[in-house]
Amino acid sequence: MTLVMKFGGSSVADAAAMRRVASLVQAALPGSPLVVLSAMGKTTDGLFEAARAAERGALDEALATLGRLQAHHERAATELGSEAAFLEPAFQDLKLLLRGVALLRELSPRTLDAIASHGELLSTRLFAKAMGHAWFDAREVMRTDARFGEGAPDSEAIAALAAAKLAPKLGAGSAVVTQGYIGATEEGLTTTLGRGGSDYTAALLGAALGATEVQIWTDVEGVLTADPRQVPGALPIPELGFQEAAELAAFGAKVLHPATIQPAVEAKIPVTVRHTGRPEGRFTTISGEVATGRPVTALASRGPVTVLTVSSSRMLAQSGFLARLFDVFGRHGASVDLVATAEVSVSLTLEADAPLKALVKDLSSFATVTVSEGRAIVAVVGERLKRTPGISARAFAALQGINVEMISMGANEINLSLVVRAEDAPEAVRRLHGALIEQPLDGGAA
Repeated sequence: MTLVMKFGGSSVADAAAMRRVASLVQAALPGSPLVVLSAMGKTTDGLFEAARAAERGALDEALATLGRLQAHHERAATELGSEAAFLEPAFQDLKLLLRGVALLRELSPRTLDAIASHGELLSTRLFAKAMGHAWFDAREVMRTDARFGEGAPDSEAIAALAAAKLAPKLGAGSAVVTQGYIGATEEGLTTTLGRGGSDYTAALLGAALGATEVQIWTDVEGVLTADPRQVPGALPIPELGFQEAAELAAFGAKVLHPATIQPAVEAKIPVTVRHTGRPEGRFTTISGEVATGRPVTALASRGPVTVLTVSSSRMLAQSGFLARLFDVFGRHGASVDLVATAEVSVSLTLEADAPLKALVKDLSSFATVTVSEGRAIVAVVGERLKRTPGISARAFAALQGINVEMISMGANEINLSLVVRAEDAPEAVRRLHGALIEQPLDGGAA
């Protein structure tokens, strides 16, 4: 059994940050840690920036951006007591790739993955060399399909490859350092898993290895009951259910996206969210289910969103109206969040960047459409939300004076979503937090 420790970009942003990570890894050596690292700081953004500059033919600009990244990595290596020369081959490869892109004025997803993958390869080589740990190329086990930019992992292949190639390198008293975010096809072509891919890597490898725990080390002290910028008194959540995490992430909470940790949760491996700078501080454990008895777990808000209300008397006793309605959204690639229906109308929320003009034009051919922009969704999330009497009454009492324009209870019954004007959302969150979390509710403590 091993421990998987994943550290994000902010946790390995520079030499000082890497030393903090090294001390955490050192303390975990009895647990045979597999250390999964993201690229340093804003390195991935910088590599994307350089690649796009090269695509425009601006090779000097691309190489200048790369030069800044190289200087940052070399400085970190020097500060950690290593000669920086071992980083040179990777930067030479990047220069060749950028020159090729600039020459052809073409940046394919496959080439972009080859460029972007260097961020993790550099950070892990730097960390492993400076700290004296074994380095492992994740592409040897992280098998994906050929959807460059968002490769889909093959869990069965990963499990087999991890057992054969990675597990034998893990042992008590030592650590193995590998990359998040990157993988490879069966033919050996480099792929990436998309943003958030390092968390996904940690969960996939944790599941493949039967890890005791997957630790996600970042710059927050676990998950809080609300955004602390809106609610300074937001409280830490010691335990969070997978479905709760999914709802909070979907509605704007700064929490792990559940899809990235699902492999570990399905394998019944606990995932903890921890603060790199406060290792002895609070943290959150995310698992398949929780049994805390709390009616409300946390609040989240997202905006601005747009509300479309589609009305037609033809909805009455007519089959197929909703199919026709949603066909319009499907054709325009517009994702719908909340839906509320009445006898002759349907209200829906859309992201602010949805193709509103085209949607209204098509919908207006068979219905009347009303558009309300500048709205926000406030979500109340909790495993026992629907089964606890009085929550709705307390919520609406707290929101007195704030106009709630739309109400939706999630299909999984753990999310009560309210639509308000965007400028009212922070106040709505503060009031709801005070009424539903800071004060005890019947059916369980907050």
